[in-house]
Amino acid sequence: MSQASAAVATQSLADEFNPFLSMAQLFNTAADHLGLDGGLREVLHRPDREMTIAIPIQMDDGSMRVFTGYRVQHNFSRGPCKGGIRYAPDVNIDEVRALAAWMTWKCAVVDVPFGGGKGGVICDPRNLSQSELERITRRYTAGIMDILGPDRDVPAPDINTNEQTMAWLMDTYSMHVRKTTTAVVTGKPIALGGSRGRTEATGRGVMIIAREAMKKLGLRPQDARVVVQGAGNVGGIGAMLMHREGYKIVSISDQYSAIYNEHGLDMPAVLAHVKKTGRLEGFKEATDIKNNNDTLELPCEVMVPAATENQITSKNVERLKTRLIVEGANGPCTAKASQILDEKGVLVVPDILANAGGVTVSYFEWVQDRMGYFWTEERVNNSLEAVMVKAFADVAAVAEKHKVSMRIAAYILAIDRVATVYRLRGVFA
Repeated sequence: MSQASAAVATQSLADEFNPFLSMAQLFNTAADHLGLDGGLREVLHRPDREMTIAIPIQMDDGSMRVFTGYRVQHNFSRGPCKGGIRYAPDVNIDEVRALAAWMTWKCAVVDVPFGGGKGGVICDPRNLSQSELERITRRYTAGIMDILGPDRDVPAPDINTNEQTMAWLMDTYSMHVRKTTTAVVTGKPIALGGSRGRTEATGRGVMIIAREAMKKLGLRPQDARVVVQGAGNVGGIGAMLMHREGYKIVSISDQYSAIYNEHGLDMPAVLAHVKKTGRLEGFKEATDIKNNNDTLELPCEVMVPAATENQITSKNVERLKTRLIVEGANGPCTAKASQILDEKGVLVVPDILANAGGVTVSYFEWVQDRMGYFWTEERVNNSLEAVMVKAFADVAAVAEKHKVSMRIAAYILAIDRVATVYRLRGVFA
């Protein structure tokens, strides 16, 4: 290969792995089906607001470090922006832009009155103490105060953040506005206005969507082998709930490695092992797989990528042996891989539908906080099921009407709902 050809190939691969470009490609395909005009297309494609801040922190050893934080508000035409905050060393602005846009489409797919937002801080929580993480969170919150608020932007947990992080954020915001404002954030501890069922919501939504998709394929849970990538609130809880429904979970992975048992894993025992040891490796009733990406090539009926984006790409997609992919993570399949999966006849339920259980129950939490009245877990779970089942049916109907994949159908449905609001509201001048 010539140097020029190698450069083009490298650039092509870089473009495929750029989540914002991947989102834009899917957006344009859906916009073409809707016949969206150029002006409105540009409005919906571009983020409404972006903020980059420096986060100076005094470390435990007395030294000073400056971290970088982002908050992107993609769209607030349907309501306040909604989206998580992640802490990771590879956070970048294109990733945050893409995730914010996906949140816009996700909220529209399940028809909750939020727009899309996302945040991130470039750091490695594994190398930071609890007190350092608290200082980062509080300084980050203070830095984006002007764009936060129950009617402006409502963050939530994401990768490497949790309900404690959200408690710090809520407290910092409340101290600045001089009143306790629980509705400024979701995914909080129940004692601070969190919702019952929120921790399990995304995994539960994945389970519900898998069930609806299985019906579409004419498969039964007891006939399905499942491979899950990710063992946290999405992958781990989703696998546990699917296990209860009769699915055979043959493999699950975490950031370190994976485990495999062709006869099915005992998920309660697996999660008990993770709670005790901090990782999947060493679970006695399974075989360890050192490279967790290898599990994506295991034969199965259902695959649930529930870790991070860009896991299924043009480099490995041809080696997948599954009939159904339910995207628990945001952007686990690149746009290029999605096209190949469509050609192979693999049913893919996209992230903006499959993992929308989290934002749906976040909406319920926001509603409860504003009412000052809290629901039972049974009511939360029943309401979540109703929303997810309806959303799946809505997307399936659009797919049938336009003769497109579930992914493109979800984008068509979401973009049409947001575009309709823009047309009705008009442009303020």
